[in-house]
Amino acid sequence: MSTQLFKQLQIEARNIKISIGKIMMKVNIQTVELTAYEIHFPENLFQYFCLPMQEYKFLYHFKKEKHVLFLGPVIGLVTDFKDTGIGEPHFGSIHNFCEELHHGLSENGGFLYIFSYPEFSSLGYNFDSGKWKPAKLPLPDVIYNRIHSRRAEFSKEYLLFRHRLAELSIPIFNDRFLSKWEVHEHLIHENHLNPYIPETNIFTKDHLATFLKKYETIFIKPVHGSQGRNIFKINKENTDFKLESSVKSLSKIKDVILSFEEIYQHIKPLLNNRICIIQQGIPLLTYQTRGMDYRVLCHKNKQNKWNVTSVVARISAEDEFVSNIARGGDMMSPINALIDTLSISDAKRLISQMKELAIETAMIIERKSSGITGELGIDIGIDKDGKPWLIEVNSKPSKSFEDGQMKIRPSAKAIIQFCTKLAFDSGEEMEDS
Repeated sequence: MSTQLFKQLQIEARNIKISIGKIMMKVNIQTVELTAYEIHFPENLFQYFCLPMQEYKFLYHFKKEKHVLFLGPVIGLVTDFKDTGIGEPHFGSIHNFCEELHHGLSENGGFLYIFSYPEFSSLGYNFDSGKWKPAKLPLPDVIYNRIHSRRAEFSKEYLLFRHRLAELSIPIFNDRFLSKWEVHEHLIHENHLNPYIPETNIFTKDHLATFLKKYETIFIKPVHGSQGRNIFKINKENTDFKLESSVKSLSKIKDVILSFEEIYQHIKPLLNNRICIIQQGIPLLTYQTRGMDYRVLCHKNKQNKWNVTSVVARISAEDEFVSNIARGGDMMSPINALIDTLSISDAKRLISQMKELAIETAMIIERKSSGITGELGIDIGIDKDGKPWLIEVNSKPSKSFEDGQMKIRPSAKAIIQFCTKLAFDSGEEMEDS
């Protein structure tokens, strides 16, 4: 260990313990004159800590009373993927994001690896020399949940994995997918938010009839849906209706006039016994006749407070009524989207209002949900009177790159900071090692 670091840590004995991830070992320290704060490990220590032999930048935290030096954080990102054994593994829609997190954490100080929950503690993938390489890696200080499949989170294998994490006292951040009905129930009981929430109920034939009498437009969505899939939009046409859907098999009846009974008969078999919600349709501001809403990303910071890390306008594709990027939507800056129909001052006021609404929503969802919540994507629409509406809350927001460039975005930096806070939960200040 460099003499400079040894003095900085105020180490009094040559025998201390070093902790990396969930592995701890007693070591003897030899001080040497080095120009920087450096620790040099012999090869057997790399092997003991299950670390590939390479140079690392870690944050450090020395517990003087226990003679323990914590180095880290070690962050594990869990997702569902299969390694075919041919070439590199691919982590689906978050593949580039994983590389972004690696670079961000390497700059900040720490070590990231990716793993699938069936292989937890036996195999992970770390980024080295431009490739994701398999290795047995240390148990992480904290786990970031980016599993793509809701079904996987209900599987027996995943529940056993979660039980093991509890036994090991490893916190998992971004606990699970949220259901749309669960989110609605959390928010609707907050009286001050009521004016911003579209009327919503569980789908039944009676509720469908009630909503169609009351509103010109309604939406039907699976409570466990995502990426704009399996959504129905019904528009009133005098005493009859028009049905649109993101389900491809219904694309031919987009402009067909249907009775209530015909609408119900078309929808019912496609719901496939899934629980769905019915939601009041709001006449939202459009962008050059295309549908538009806003994704507000919110993250917890090092001080455990919610911040808005980004706001983007999502513009629907020409032939779509949903704005999801996964369905061909475009992203643009919210100010540019809003000044298409509003003044700059009104646009700025609305963006501030959306941020306040998103932060308030995030605080409520976190308070009322189980597990650790530190990241939410909140979808907000602006109606033609300039009023914001809470459309949806996502616990695993998209990680696609807006401009195709690899850079460390504020949202990735926020995740790194929150994971670091969870890893070093003593709350004492850390410094770069």
